[in-house]
Amino acid sequence: MPSATALKHRPRPTSVPSKRKTHALATTAHGRERNCSVARTVGILSDAWAFLVIREAFFGARRFETFRSALGLPRATLTARLNNLTQQGIFRQVHYAEGSSRVEYRLTKAGLDLYPPFMALMQFGDRWLTGKKGPPLQLIHADCGKECKPIVGCSACLKQVNPVDSSYRDGPGAGRTPVRGTKRSRRASDPSQFMRGRPSSVSLSLSVMGDKWSFLVIREAFLGVRRFDRFAAELGIAPNILTDRLNRLIDRGIFKKKKYQDLPERYEYRLTEMGKDLYGSLVAMMAWGDRWLSHGEPPLQLTHKACGKDFTPKVICDKCRRPVTAHNMKYRLKYDPHAYEADSDYGRVAPGRI
Repeated sequence: MPSATALKHRPRPTSVPSKRKTHALATTAHGRERNCSVARTVGILSDAWAFLVIREAFFGARRFETFRSALGLPRATLTARLNNLTQQGIFRQVHYAEGSSRVEYRLTKAGLDLYPPFMALMQFGDRWLTGKKGPPLQLIHADCGKECKPIVGCSACLKQVNPVDSSYRDGPGAGRTPVRGTKRSRRASDPSQFMRGRPSSVSLSLSVMGDKWSFLVIREAFLGVRRFDRFAAELGIAPNILTDRLNRLIDRGIFKKKKYQDLPERYEYRLTEMGKDLYGSLVAMMAWGDRWLSHGEPPLQLTHKACGKDFTPKVICDKCRRPVTAHNMKYRLKYDPHAYEADSDYGRVAPGRI
């Protein structure tokens, strides 16, 4: 497993384009960003607090105090995230009883449909990040009754997809839109915050990528970008922020540097085998964003070169190749819930929870 020690791979100053050049590159999009369903989905999941609340909902949490006791969040923080996720259509509020002012927060269809992307992220964490302890959950697919390690497959042929045997082209929603007026100069989340409450391979995966900028840098790598100035141009990102994210992703084993010029020194940033294994997770998030956030106009269309057909990424059981959903999965904890802050009363074997 890659080391999480202090960053050791910072590019030398000569590897960073001049401020004038980077500014010119960054402004070529005139304050516009690539339409992208991954980015839209990451806008929800890369906020650590929002992610943790959704995760606990998959474990069965519904009431405010259940979320709070499981995660130890300040009341104001939890209230803000629940309200925001309700406004985004991930939760709906249901009153305890007629005339009661107290509510439960239940996942909507869109919220439940986040389960497959969570499963894809979980499998990445299981494979690369759990170390000697192994995965914290054992999954059972109710449809076939077998232990399951979900994969991301082609909707046409049901074979597992990877970046080598997949291609893309612009979809009807391709193009650029004005950058929202949000402050994005710092990491959106402290990666350690993803680890609150209970062992989770999904949390491990998100702690490696950390924030929206890191996701977008990885996205551009899957679209063929390798060089610093191209990342800067496509993302409109400040050079110091881009350097920070690239260094962090190198340290975590997602990228490796390869020199392509000596005077001055210039480097390419290439995905490692570990980095390439994030492809399934990203296209699973893309599929969710296409369905719920693209208004019927997905920005990209994927083609599976192995079967020659356009496809929608599907998270499926590796044994029976049937879809993995929040209603047909069971899990067994492989850790003692009493050793963590999570409430063990809703952490037992049950369908639809991770």
